[in-house]
Amino acid sequence: MTSITDRDTWLAARLELLDAEKAHMRAGDDLAARRRALPKVRIEKDYRFTGAGGEVSLADLFGPHTQLVVYHFMYGTDWEEGCPSCSFWADNFDGVDVHLAARDTAFACISKAPYDKLDAYRKRMDWRFRWVSASGGDFNEDFNVSFTPEELETKSNVYNFRKGNFNGPEAPGLSVFERLEDGTILHTYSTFGRGLEAINGAYHMLDLTPKGRDEEGLDYTQAWLRRHDQYA
Repeated sequence: MTSITDRDTWLAARLELLDAEKAHMRAGDDLAARRRALPKVRIEKDYRFTGAGGEVSLADLFGPHTQLVVYHFMYGTDWEEGCPSCSFWADNFDGVDVHLAARDTAFACISKAPYDKLDAYRKRMDWRFRWVSASGGDFNEDFNVSFTPEELETKSNVYNFRKGNFNGPEAPGLSVFERLEDGTILHTYSTFGRGLEAINGAYHMLDLTPKGRDEEGLDYTQAWLRRHDQYA
């Protein structure tokens, strides 16, 4: 129920909330430090992808930078459109690459679908970020975002670090890599599920509003969601 009050009472309540917000922010800073301190895993495979200019390697996706952020975009080989939820996330990506580059970081989306499908869908959505195809390789499988029918049937697929935790052939995620001076590539971090909310600015804006995300009572959390060219 809405509580309407005078400005002084509002300010007192706001200052109390501010203390909690600052504590939450400091806890987030501590978590970020722990994230940076995670041990790292050497990438042994020579992963190859298909991009606008043909074949590219994982190393190529770094460009001149030593850090690479990859969004695992759900787009199956036989799908005609990209995942609506991942498309919602992708609407937050354009324009961020130049700022990441200023901090020695590259960004790319990677999907299982063939590159021509990705490129056509990107043009439809009017996106400009780098997007490459992992079709024909095992990058998606190795990073637990693409699953075989057998894995799904036996619930042996691993998602969000747990077995049998996803019931579809493609899953969303985010992975971070680092390249050393000698060219060695390290896997430093991955997150899945609600961990991906960290890179969705629209959700964070909604969290500031009186209604919030307003998803309670829906058949499923994102039942309201459409691709940005499909809203009435």
